[in-house]
Amino acid sequence: MALPPCLHSLLILSAALLLLLKLGKAATCSDCFTRSRAAYYWNSDEQGTETGACGYGKFGAKINDGDVSAANGLYQDGVGCGACYQVRCTNSRYCSENGTTVVITDHGSGDRTGFILSRRAFRKLAQTTNAASSLLALGVIDVQYRRVSCSYPNKNITIKIDEHSNYPYYLAFLIWYQQGKNDITAIQLCEAQTFVCKLLDRSYGTVWTTTSPPSGPLLVRMLFSGDDNETWVVPVNNIPENWNPGDTYDLGVQVNV
Repeated sequence: MALPPCLHSLLILSAALLLLLKLGKAATCSDCFTRSRAAYYWNSDEQGTETGACGYGKFGAKINDGDVSAANGLYQDGVGCGACYQVRCTNSRYCSENGTTVVITDHGSGDRTGFILSRRAFRKLAQTTNAASSLLALGVIDVQYRRVSCSYPNKNITIKIDEHSNYPYYLAFLIWYQQGKNDITAIQLCEAQTFVCKLLDRSYGTVWTTTSPPSGPLLVRMLFSGDDNETWVVPVNNIPENWNPGDTYDLGVQVNV
């Protein structure tokens, strides 16, 4: 029995809409892998560089046990600093199934590469020690990557006061142990007593600055932004009133957003 023309058209329209929804979901899949290429730091030791564009300094070479990377497009003018990515290579002869997780600590690109990994991280893409030597010999390889949540067991988000800060006139600091799967896109610094807040400037990378910072103990508010959500996080601990250049302050909070 043939369907009425109007019902037949309705079924076709419904099927088309269902297909579009599936395609849209696939196109925005946050857990899907994206193709790219990766190289490694030729002039570094097994860990990362201490002069990365994110501003981490020596911390940038040892965070995540040295499994770090420079990024090209994913650097995003510094917004991408501290983000974590699962990277795996695609040559089944040499490459392991899961690859490794790296933290973005620098900006850079090579031969159409999205990542420049530390040697340590590059080796971890391989199945065996011999396979790692073969990957290193290739220099540039095809990879797949996806954003994953950063996790640092027993570590809270920490503030590192930049050495160029000048109490009480100029304050610059970095965020250590950024957690979760979203980017820090804004930071406010507030007087803990009055909650009068000031929006900070991203100087470069993960370095946030302000002239004439608020006085007294300072409360930090961080805006974590993802594909479809934004969350303000207020840590438990404050920056003390008499902060000092070079000091680190544990904010007493772990984030999984």
